[in-house]
Amino acid sequence: MTTTEVENFPGFPEGITGPDLMDRKLQRILLAYANLFLCRSIPFQFYPKVKCHSIIFATGATARRLNLPREEEFWSRGISACAICDGASPLFKGQVLAVVGGGDTATEEALYLTKYARHVHLLVRKDQLRASRAMQDRVFNNPNVTVHFNTETVDVVSNTKGQMSGILVRKPDTGEESVLEAKGLFYGIGHSPNSQLLEGQVDLDISGYVSVEEGTAKTSVDGVFAAGDVQVYMLNFLPLPCSGCIAALSVERYLASNNLLVEFHQVNDIRNS
Repeated sequence: MTTTEVENFPGFPEGITGPDLMDRKLQRILLAYANLFLCRSIPFQFYPKVKCHSIIFATGATARRLNLPREEEFWSRGISACAICDGASPLFKGQVLAVVGGGDTATEEALYLTKYARHVHLLVRKDQLRASRAMQDRVFNNPNVTVHFNTETVDVVSNTKGQMSGILVRKPDTGEESVLEAKGLFYGIGHSPNSQLLEGQVDLDISGYVSVEEGTAKTSVDGVFAAGDVQVYMLNFLPLPCSGCIAALSVERYLASNNLLVEFHQVNDIRNS
């Protein structure tokens, strides 16, 4: 939804913006006779506004930000939290880019960006990487990646045209600041699950992800399921469409086992036959 240009979604050879793609998906869902309700809370144990036998919770996770002084100004105009979403954008192709972070997410982002960037800088706040040994080896052996240890990201800088032109970095031990030339900055510092609505209602893990029964989408509450980035098991093992399919099948099995499954069939319009 917050991605300016989506260039890796089938069916749109010229690309499409994130909001437009979401709007098209919504229109298709509404054509399937689904109803749309907007709400701020979902009380499962108390009088729900919408009566239903089951629900799939798929609110995703939000990329953590650094809250840099000019972050909002350059968000989607030079700053991104998804290399796979934005790395192939004309804004970044053939440019010098940077990734913030020291874990598996950051190293994966940096390596992915080498497919499109002229060079990638990995900015690590500490004196070592937290990524797995295999990922570290891949980074250190890639000539198109330069790792900067003990480096804090302070802000982004721009040229006279208002375009991002570099990153202001600082050495925490000396306080020395300098500008690193880069046309793009990617965050690889993790995500936070959007599970606030479920707090105190279903089991969450220590990080706030929804705990589900392994191999299914079942939560600790009967009839409540979770899919996508908000769900702990699927997050790192399956593509999101697979997670959604598993959740839908889990709901179908739940409804069928409780004799709650009602099938709806579209009636063919004889005027068009």
